[in-house]
Amino acid sequence: MKKLINKPVVYLFLAVLLSLGAVLFVTACTTNPLTGQRTLALVSNSALMASAFTQYNQFLNENTVVRGTPEAQMVQRVGNRIKDAAEKWAASVSQSSFLNQFEWEFNLIQSNEINAWAMPGGKIAFYTGILPVTRDEAGLAVVMGHEVAHVLLNHGQQRVSASLLQGLGAEGLNIFTRNQTPQTQALALTVYGAGSTLFGTLPYSRAHENEADEVGLLLMTIAGYNPEAAVGFWERISALSGGGTPEFLSTHPSDATRIANIRRLIPEARQRANTIGILP
Repeated sequence: MKKLINKPVVYLFLAVLLSLGAVLFVTACTTNPLTGQRTLALVSNSALMASAFTQYNQFLNENTVVRGTPEAQMVQRVGNRIKDAAEKWAASVSQSSFLNQFEWEFNLIQSNEINAWAMPGGKIAFYTGILPVTRDEAGLAVVMGHEVAHVLLNHGQQRVSASLLQGLGAEGLNIFTRNQTPQTQALALTVYGAGSTLFGTLPYSRAHENEADEVGLLLMTIAGYNPEAAVGFWERISALSGGGTPEFLSTHPSDATRIANIRRLIPEARQRANTIGILP
C-alpha cells in the first residue's frame, strides 16, 4: 500500500506557511503614497524598473513602432494628459516626489492583437489592434488610465513578490514532504500549485484589475475625459470576447462584473476629480 501524506505534517506545514506569510506581510510591505495602502514588496521597485527599462527597449527594437501618424500622436497626447492627471492627483495628497521615480513612455506598436500593457517605471505599449475598439480619444483614455494606474499602484512589484512567495511555499512543501514517496511529493506539489493559484494568484490578479479600473477612471476624469466612455469600451470588449473564461478561473474580472463596477464607480470618480480639479 502506498504511503499517504501524513496529515499532521501537512497541517503543520500550512500553519508554518500562514505564519510566515503573516510575518512577511508585516515586515516586507510598503505603503503606497497615493493610496495609503500597504502592499507586498519582496523586491525593490528600483531593481524592477532597471530590468523593465531594458526589456521595454528590447521589445521596441524587435517590433514595429508606429511614429508620426495621427494614431501615434493620439497615444502620445492621451498618455501625457493621463500623466499630468497623475501629477495633479499626487500634488493633491502632497506626494509629488513619488512620481520622480517614473520615466514615462507611450508607444504605439503595429500588431493586430487587441492589447495594451504597462511595465514598472511607466513604460506603456498600445497595439494598433485595440484602436478599433477604443474608437476615439476618450476610449483610448479608458485603457491608458487603466495602464497608468497599474504603474502607480506598483502592481508589477506586487505580482513579482507574490510569485516569490508562492515559490517559497513550494520549497517549504518540498522540505516537509521530503520523507514521502516521489509520487506523494508530486501530488502534494500539484495540489499546492492548483490551490495557491485558484485561491491566491487569480483573486490577487483580479483585485489588481479592479483597482486599476477604479484609479484609471479617476485619472481619465481628472484629465478631462468623460468616464462614461469606460462603459462603452468594456461593452465592446465583451461583445468581442463572447463570454470568455469563467471569472474564478481568470486573472481578470468578468466583463459583466467589470461593467457593473465601473457604473458604480463613475459618480465617485467625478466627485473626487472635481475635488482635485479637472484639467482644462
